[in-house]
Amino acid sequence: MTEPSRSDRIVIDALFSGYTFPNFLAPIQRRAEEFERLHPEYKINVGSHYFQNLAEEISKATLAGRPPTMASYYSGASQLARDTLTADGRPLYTSVEKAIGGRAEILGHPVVLDDIVAAGRHFYTIDGTFAALPVTLSTMHMYTNTTLLRAAGIDEVPRTWQEIERACAAVAALPGGPPHAISWANDGKFFQQALAHQGALLVDQDNGRTGRATKIDLRSPEMMAYVMWWYRLFRDGHYLHTGKLEDWAGSSQAFAEQRVVFRFSSSFESPYMVKAGRENGFEVAVTPTPHNGDVPFAGNWIGGDAMWLADGLDEATRDGALAFMQYLNSPRNAAEWHKVYGSAPVTGAAAALLEREGWYDEHPYHRVATEQLDLTTGAPGAQAAVLGHFAQIQHEMMFALEDMMARGADPAERWERAAVAAEALLEDYGASCTGPGPRAAHCLLIDS
Repeated sequence: MTEPSRSDRIVIDALFSGYTFPNFLAPIQRRAEEFERLHPEYKINVGSHYFQNLAEEISKATLAGRPPTMASYYSGASQLARDTLTADGRPLYTSVEKAIGGRAEILGHPVVLDDIVAAGRHFYTIDGTFAALPVTLSTMHMYTNTTLLRAAGIDEVPRTWQEIERACAAVAALPGGPPHAISWANDGKFFQQALAHQGALLVDQDNGRTGRATKIDLRSPEMMAYVMWWYRLFRDGHYLHTGKLEDWAGSSQAFAEQRVVFRFSSSFESPYMVKAGRENGFEVAVTPTPHNGDVPFAGNWIGGDAMWLADGLDEATRDGALAFMQYLNSPRNAAEWHKVYGSAPVTGAAAALLEREGWYDEHPYHRVATEQLDLTTGAPGAQAAVLGHFAQIQHEMMFALEDMMARGADPAERWERAAVAAEALLEDYGASCTGPGPRAAHCLLIDS
């Protein structure tokens, strides 16, 4: 291609959330180069911002007249994507489904919307339309030291909260057993997972999917059941409290050193937890996080990112961006992305390819995420909520649990304070972060 023709290419500015994984964007950059060879009329500029800074950086660039063509946001920041404005006050993004307009392929690339796994499809269906296209997916798993569990006289991995409590009591009675039975990070994702398991709403408007969330309920029976279950495990000496918020490393180390039998963590960690067991002489089972056995199982929290499409693009630019999204999620590319980083396959075709090629037989722990996400129902409460100030609201829940465990705060009184604080935060978002004009920095906070 000659230099003059290069300058005439249609530019797609594609921004992705950056994470701490080494060379995280390298596979996407390779896919962009492949796409350019298939479609030499396009130039894909792959860029990134650290996921916690992405919303603010995009907002600033957009107001300065440099909006991205497409951008991937962390799942918990979906409301921030919806509320990002252009310089003339219009929403920056449009619905991916509406832009596709019912087409089966774009620039020769099959459209994957109908094949997105259930959890991703339900989560990103907002206001009746598929708003953004997932590129990575994760959920929460339980990792179990089955060697110690069998020593405690239990052969089956617990699947419910009630079974976990009984198993923890058996571990506590094990002569020479670990000092605690279970641990997980004090992190907001676990509150979301517990509510989704129970199909319980966190906010109004069908968890923010049929309208803007304006009311939040931290006092629901389902939320209180989870909070008190967690607190009981701590009170009874079963839950290992490491003394730090979001202490993923601390619970991981405790599991590897066999100081606990059970650990909750991301599905991304499956290979590392299995490896820890192998290196330290114990067997590891990978299963969904346990659910409340008194309530039918409904769904799952999901992590990961989805790609949002800018509104108002010319036809060629719009279709180039949409085609690139489909190309990233083609069965082969999505399967390779899973192999490199452990993201659950985004489409059924990618999962089927991994199954057909024997990947899951060689790495059965990866199959768990796919099977678990497929259990998600379409009930509004079966997916995590979409709302503003979500990071700050989750921190209020985390602070409350920390005060109960570390400072002896009364559970009922301390949780009531968290509920009031959450209501104030959501009200502040509605008052401060949804009108015309630039968003204040606190409106654009993203957390994990």
